[in-house]
Amino acid sequence: MNSTKMKALVLTRYRGSDAAELRDVRRPRAARGEVLVRVYAAGLNPVDYKTRDGMLKVVQRYPLPVVMGNELSGVVEELGEGVASFAPGDRVFARMPKDTMGGLAEYAVVPEQFLAKMPASIDFNTAAGVPLAGLTALQALRDELHVGRGSRIFIPGGAGGVGTFAIQLAKWLGAEVTTTASPRGRALVEALGADVVIDYTKERFEERLRDMDGAFDLLGGETLLKSFGVVKRGGKVVSIAGMPEPETARKDLGRGLFLRALFWLASYKIRAVARKHGVSYRYLFMHPDGAELAELAGLIDAGTVRPVIDRVFALNDVAEAFAYLESGRAKGKLVVEIAGVTA
Repeated sequence: MNSTKMKALVLTRYRGSDAAELRDVRRPRAARGEVLVRVYAAGLNPVDYKTRDGMLKVVQRYPLPVVMGNELSGVVEELGEGVASFAPGDRVFARMPKDTMGGLAEYAVVPEQFLAKMPASIDFNTAAGVPLAGLTALQALRDELHVGRGSRIFIPGGAGGVGTFAIQLAKWLGAEVTTTASPRGRALVEALGADVVIDYTKERFEERLRDMDGAFDLLGGETLLKSFGVVKRGGKVVSIAGMPEPETARKDLGRGLFLRALFWLASYKIRAVARKHGVSYRYLFMHPDGAELAELAGLIDAGTVRPVIDRVFALNDVAEAFAYLESGRAKGKLVVEIAGVTA
């Protein structure tokens, strides 16, 4: 391959499984404060197909064509001016900037503040599945739900990518964790530390649970609406699958009155149900954070948190990886291996 070119998954238009394609594109260069990373693996997340299908254009509209991918692991290739925390050859991982993406490629540039050194105890494929889901779970549980020792937390859908991190991090923070799972996922969530597991194929969680201190909703829809009824008055429900509310626009996206008003209307039904139960509602868009990612690396190396990887796909099979992601069958994270792909 020409040294100025690289292979990348490029979004060429919005909507459709064929809206993104593998292309040879110009290799990026690190600007001031940035690090050029040779990418070994990239995590795949629901936000990727939602971006491809144009579902998030009201929040982030990318100028097309754009390289996709929101998290990666790899090796530092070169440093931009002013970068002092990393050196060429460092093994690193990152949640990519929301306004650029770029992880599903052979090389990517990452702002220094979003990058962290990989846990020494895991490989590149495993590390690539950590940043987005791990940071989402940490920020939801610690920053929004203020989980602490003795907290009773409900995490529906605990066998998925974010859920597997959320169960372990909630236990680390001292909580008693209740989750839902299918019979296929039960052994996994129990191994991760869940205290109570409700088989959603046989039981209704809303009939078993009462007075939870908070809930971290990963599923949206009816699950979210019913979660308000199992949380005690004065508690809180944080969702990554429901509808954004005005605080999302201000706090997570830094946007003004128009988007806040739009989210106010869109989330009206959910907030009305929350008010009826005396519970607050928050939709979370996580933010990249290298310092928190380094904290997660320490927890992984200490054995406190174990990343769960369902399947690893080659970059040339990325369309198959997207199809599997959209099927909703994954237990843990999906990863695309990039190093060594041929032109």
